[in-house]
Amino acid sequence: MSDAYSGIKPDFSAMPIDAPEADRMRALIEMISAYIDYFHGGSVKMEAYDDGVLTISMAGACSGCPLSAETLHGWVEGTVKQFFPQIEKVESE
Repeated sequence: MSDAYSGIKPDFSAMPIDAPEADRMRALIEMISAYIDYFHGGSVKMEAYDDGVLTISMAGACSGCPLSAETLHGWVEGTVKQFFPQIEKVESE
């Protein structure tokens, strides 16, 4: 693990456990976005959560990037489903 990576480990213990599900999901997306910003210059933002579908927007270097689908499904969706297994899908608006 590089020194740059070790300096931005997320503190998942800071996520409010008793907060509403949408608030906890938004906090997780913000942590993921911090990684994306640091390493790639892009960002993700939670736009909506309804009936098992999480909608995010992608900005910065992620907007128009040919690997944005990999980021969306591989990184964002994979991480979110670890914490919220009831999520059916994650999509970008």
